Parts: sequence; structure tokens; C-alpha cells
Amino acid sequence: MNTFSINTLGCKVNQYESQQIRELLERFGLRMTELSEKPDLVVVNTCCVTHTASSKSRQYIRRTQKLSPDAVVVVCGCLPTVQIGESTDKTKNIHFIKKHDDLAETLSRIVNGPHIFPSKDRSNGALDSTASAVSGHTNRLSGQGPNNSIKSENHSKIKHKKELCNYPQVQPLTSFKGQTRAFLKVQDGCDGYCTYCIVPKTRPFVRSRPIDEILKEAQALVKAGHKEIVITGINLGAYGQKSVRRKQWPNQQNSKLADLLDRIARITNLVRIRLSSLEPSDVTQQLLDTFCKHRNIMPHLHLSLQSGSDAVLKKMCRQYKIDHVREKVEMIKSRLDRPAITTDIIVGFPGETDKDFEQTVIISKEIGFAKMHVFRFSSRKGTAAAKMQDNVGNQVIKNRSEVLRNLDIELGRKFRQQFLGQNTEILLESDNDLLSGRCERYFMINIKQFENANLKSQFKNNDLVKVRLVKNNNTSMTGQVIL
Repeated sequence: MNTFSINTLGCKVNQYESQQIRELLERFGLRMTELSEKPDLVVVNTCCVTHTASSKSRQYIRRTQKLSPDAVVVVCGCLPTVQIGESTDKTKNIHFIKKHDDLAETLSRIVNGPHIFPSKDRSNGALDSTASAVSGHTNRLSGQGPNNSIKSENHSKIKHKKELCNYPQVQPLTSFKGQTRAFLKVQDGCDGYCTYCIVPKTRPFVRSRPIDEILKEAQALVKAGHKEIVITGINLGAYGQKSVRRKQWPNQQNSKLADLLDRIARITNLVRIRLSSLEPSDVTQQLLDTFCKHRNIMPHLHLSLQSGSDAVLKKMCRQYKIDHVREKVEMIKSRLDRPAITTDIIVGFPGETDKDFEQTVIISKEIGFAKMHVFRFSSRKGTAAAKMQDNVGNQVIKNRSEVLRNLDIELGRKFRQQFLGQNTEILLESDNDLLSGRCERYFMINIKQFENANLKSQFKNNDLVKVRLVKNNNTSMTGQVIL
């Protein structure tokens, strides 16, 4: 086995974990390649947050079998963890990883062969099929000696049974290959059970990484050349807590995310830091104090609103009301200079009335979102919302989505207009025919076409470039390089 490919669907956490898989396989001596080159091993890191995501995951598995029929396929991520009848049936060379902790062990068996078998199968039979499907050098256990030590063929003794499971583990990243911005996962798991969300069934265990480990990884990413790091998690605002439910937190407050952000921001040569999605209640004065203290923390907050109606938010089991959202946004705008506030909105949740939808439109205009990600509700098997009555018609959902998408363009243009004629700095993410990148407030800026071709050749991906904003477009701005 010499080559591998990885296909990733879903969120930033999945993308981060795919990078961990890449580095693990490269440590095993494999070379990353494209699926079209028929790799020996294909990893499909799946998503199942929506039926569409599940469908895409299954489609890629089938496509892999068709294009590279001799490859060993490892299916990981969220799809194999959920028992709702959506997993593809097992076939000869496909191995489903139901527990993330078993991933490295399975990959090691596939690539290196099962040198020493664990004393018991920790993955409910999944590894037995792996062992039989791959070839490799196997050291058979010859017997059990005194004190429960075990001799292998070369007669070396294993003193503890846990040594039988001493497989390599996924490690903190040293680089985020293929991207200028690096994602850094600091938290995993959710037990919030919002009624529309399947994630608590796919990642039910809430846990956070130690600060020292996070800082070491962030330093490694900066050393690898990454100028911008995005701190992410399944429920980032719950960093350091054992549950995402605020009622279980001391004083229903969490200072640990702000403390972590403060430590990361002190890393030398880390030019930009962003936070991924937060809930409105995650924004505290301490967190904003940290934003104000460090200029390398970008004035951009993504707050998942989901709906502007308290009635709908209650049905969703969200942990806030709209008046609370207003208070948090006022707090943000009072502390940060023209911050970009972006959001997610679900359209057509069961029972959403015209009045509920109008409240979403009103609060969106009031806040003035810099960007709105609009999602049409679709019943998700395995969630509480799938059993709710009073479903909204498809045509109504389509019409409401169109209203919000048009509003998104309008609000985005209005937000960006205030920066027209001003200078900013972008991190180049494309060095093709059109140079472009994101500014501090996250909107995309395309660099005005160079008249001098030699001048363009001076810039490359991951460069920080100063520009003057000269034009406001529908979804981006145009900038002229300041020399």
C-alpha cells in the first residue's frame, strides 16, 4: 500500500480531522493523491447533519467503488455513528468506523498489518473484518506465560495487556495542507439536543483539549507558515465545560474560552485569529475584553440565530430569546469597531407562521448582518423535529428562502459600503487569474486587474496585501493594491 486520498464533507471540525488523518497516513509512509489516480486507500470523512449531506456521503462512497474498485475504503466521520438506516451496506473493502477513537488503530491495521491483536475487540467487530481484508506481516501470539505476560514469535514479553493496543494515535497538526487559513479544533461534542439537530447522536461526548496542547499546536501551525488560524469546535462556546447546557455551568457563565483566546493571541507571528460559530449567549464582556486587548483577533463574530421568533426558538430548544440576542449585539457593537456579525438561519421550521418569519426579517435588518447563511428546513430522521406536526409547505419555504437570500445581498452591500474608499489588508487565498482574499471583517475582496503583469507576479497565495477599497459588488468588494 503506497497511496491514499481523502474526501471530506461537512464542517470545519471534519476538515480539521481529515488533516489529522492525512498526517497520520503520511507518517506511515503513504503518499496523498487524487481519487482519479486510483489510490490504494480512500478515506471518506462523512457528514450527516442533513439528508443532503448523508446522500452526498453515500454517493461518494459509491463513486469511489466505481472509480477505484480495488481500493480499501475507510468511512469515518458522522454517518457511520448514527443508526438511522443511512449507512451503506458493508462490502468487501469498505470499513465503517463507528467510534472516532478507533480510527487510528484501524488505519494502522490496514496500512501496516495487524502486528499485535488487541486482547478484545473495541469496535464491535469492525476491526476483525479489516484484519481479514488486508495483507501484512503478522506476529501471532504463541501463548500466555506467568504474570499474564504474553510471548510473541520473537519471544519478546508484553507485561501489560494494554500494550496489545499500543497503536499510533492521531496527533495535533503540524500544518493545514492546501489552505491558507488553518482550522484548530479545541472542543468536541454536544449534548444540547436542539430539536432539528442530529449532532448530539453523532458526537455525544462533550470534551475539551488542554490549553498547553492547543498552544503547542497553534505554534506549529504558525511555524508552518499559516498567518491565520480559526478556532473551532462542535460547540465552541462550551470550551472547558462538561456540557453545552448553560444551566449546568457555574453562574451559567464560561470564562474559559476567553482565557484560551487570550493565550492563543499572544503567540508570536500569529497575524490573525478568528472564532468559528458561537451562540449569542457565548458572548461575554470578558470575551470582548480579549478581542479589544489583541489586534490580531479579527472583528468578526458568527452568531447562530436560526430564527427571529421566540416561539420558533422555543420549539428548537435554543438557549436564548430574541431580546437576549439584541442585548448581545448591542454589547458587541459598543466594544468593537464596525464588527462583522454573520449568522445561520433555518427557514420553514415546523409551525413557523408568516408572523414568525416576519420577525426573522425584522431582527436581521435591525442587526444588519454582514452575511446570512440561509438553510431550508428538511425533516431529519432521528431528531425531535422530525416528529413535529404542522409542517410548512415546500413552496412557502422556497419563497421565504428567496426573501432572505435577497435580504442577505442587500444587508451585505450595506455593511460593506461603509468601508468604500478606505484601506484594509487581505490574506490572499487565490493566486490564479484573479487575485482575491478576505479582509479583517471576512468579506471577500478581489484585487483590481493589474496593468503590469510583472507586478502581479510579485504576489502569491498566503501573502498579506494592503488595498484600497474602490468598488462595492453584490457579494464582494474590489480593491486596488497600495504599493
